[in-house]
Amino acid sequence: MSDVPGAPADLLRSLTRAERLLSRRLGAVLADDGLSIEAWRVLCLLSDGQGHPMSEVSAEASLPPGTLTKLVDQLVDRNLVFRRIDPVDRRRIRAYLSDRGRREHARLDERVRASLAELGVPHAADLASQLDDLIGRLAPAPQREHVHASGRHR
Repeated sequence: MSDVPGAPADLLRSLTRAERLLSRRLGAVLADDGLSIEAWRVLCLLSDGQGHPMSEVSAEASLPPGTLTKLVDQLVDRNLVFRRIDPVDRRRIRAYLSDRGRREHARLDERVRASLAELGVPHAADLASQLDDLIGRLAPAPQREHVHASGRHR
């Protein structure tokens, strides 16, 4: 049955392939500025200006804590991100975009959007919405309040 179009294996294969190809395309755009897809995910999460605990950033960027720490160290060195002690829970560290980080995120966001527009996907917002819905249905309840497929925080 797995060779029947529309079978679950087709969905998994298509989503995996689309993610890999999209990552490769966006990675090429970001490489001009020396950023990885993982760094882009961190910048996007922090772009809401609220600051996020490192544990949340780790989960949303799909990076183990040690790898995230090294990545954030690099972003701090580039003056794109800064860390502060959480004012509510002083045991936690929160990460924020710096002023330069906000400017760079906005500039890169335009480049990423332009690259995606070149694909000519007529209903990209609809696709992102459908993927958000799928993620919401698949994710365990506590994780449903995190980032959507579109990169927006719920």
